[in-house]
Amino acid sequence: MTQATSEPSDPAPPFELRGHRFKPLTWESMTAAQKAMTRAVLGGQRGHMQGPYNVLLRSPEVGQLAQEFGAQTRFRSSLPLALNELGILMIARDWTAQFVWWAHRRIAEDAGLPPALIQAIAQKQAPAMALTQEVQAVYDFCHELIQNRQVSDRTHAALLAQFGERGIVDLMATLSYYTLVSMALNVDQYPLPEGVQPELPTI
Repeated sequence: MTQATSEPSDPAPPFELRGHRFKPLTWESMTAAQKAMTRAVLGGQRGHMQGPYNVLLRSPEVGQLAQEFGAQTRFRSSLPLALNELGILMIARDWTAQFVWWAHRRIAEDAGLPPALIQAIAQKQAPAMALTQEVQAVYDFCHELIQNRQVSDRTHAALLAQFGERGIVDLMATLSYYTLVSMALNVDQYPLPEGVQPELPTI
């Protein structure tokens, strides 16, 4: 006798999606694929559905791949947390992605990234302070790749010396994922949490 399989339970804890152009979905309105993606996000290290997920749910197969890629780049990068967050902040500044900046600035500070460096990035200014070799290597690589779409031999060699070939690939993966996130949130005109003011000036 075959046992009937039960449907997966609704996600817990309760979640709420936000959006502007992409109106927030509800659990009841989601397709099976959208529900599967939601369970995967809530069941991972994020534990919430803030950010790009309300947008990415519109193409849940893409969204599922993206959230898995994002979990790898954010939580399992070979780079130290502060330096991974440095890459995220530089992409957020390039796109003026206010929510990404708001969410990751605090993480970067808590991980030990110098506040003066964070402020310089926010203002699109070259850092005036001396940086450690590791921080300088990541900063230069991200800056050149974002601005020039290329990196010089010297910049490549500096990052390679600090983190090896895996570190270079992991950093590029982080920049790639947060480019998608920034695109999604900017296209949606995603709202900041209530009472939060934009931190990035329009330059």
